Amino acid sequence: MTKIRWKDETPAMQVNSQGEVVWLSYEKLDSMDWLINGFSTRLGGVSEGIFASMNLSFTRGDSQEAVFENYRRISDALGFRPEQIVTSDQTHTTNVRVVGSGDCGSGITRERDFRDVDGMITDEPGVVLATFYADCVPLYFVDPVNRAIGLSHSGWRGTVNRMGRETIRLMTERYGTDPADLITAIGPSICQDCYEVSEDVIQAFAEEFPEEVHHKLFYPTIPGKYQLNLWEANRCILLDAGVREENIQIPGICTCCNPDFLFSHRASKGKRGNLAAFLAIKSC
Repeated sequence: MTKIRWKDETPAMQVNSQGEVVWLSYEKLDSMDWLINGFSTRLGGVSEGIFASMNLSFTRGDSQEAVFENYRRISDALGFRPEQIVTSDQTHTTNVRVVGSGDCGSGITRERDFRDVDGMITDEPGVVLATFYADCVPLYFVDPVNRAIGLSHSGWRGTVNRMGRETIRLMTERYGTDPADLITAIGPSICQDCYEVSEDVIQAFAEEFPEEVHHKLFYPTIPGKYQLNLWEANRCILLDAGVREENIQIPGICTCCNPDFLFSHRASKGKRGNLAAFLAIKSC
């Protein structure tokens, strides 16, 4: 199998396989027997060329038949059916939607009837949340007390606008979630060493986050360019929202550092497929 470059000596994620299908999961979430969690890799699908091989996007120019077969394979490996999936419609908002069984199949076996949704929450068993990535940050939320879950996409715009806080706010409003009970995870995404951004992006972060954490979030390189730490920014957001530090898992794996294992927009200069994060409450 492709060699993986981990950022941490003891990463929170583990590598799983079924046949040729390879995916990542969080050991802490795997320990909850009522939960399914996973993050796809490039391995085990049927797509070719720049999409090789587990591309999970219908909208980047890949064969529709190949993408659906990829969904069939990853679904079988993780333990659900494609018809149970509800997909996001990501446009870098902080819009979070409550979804249920009536939404199942959205974006997979039928058209979505919603737009501009970067996060989803549910407390219904059998509803599989799916969001999409190729460097941006996946955020997983599990409320073990109220048996509710959330899954959100957070690029730099979502992060500076505190997508994590917005997801927790809606879970609290809808399910009575206490942030102190939440088990959360920051998914595979681009690391600070790989994520160069311009001064306008850093200005937005400097205005949103207190000065005492700026040294952790970004540092300058060449004039007008900075390296931004989305993992740390999202960790700060989760802490500020009331999540306990011990309940925040950092991925330890960068999409851009592992372009043969994970799709990366930066590494491929945009010639790529999509990865997906999955989170579900198991059916009874």
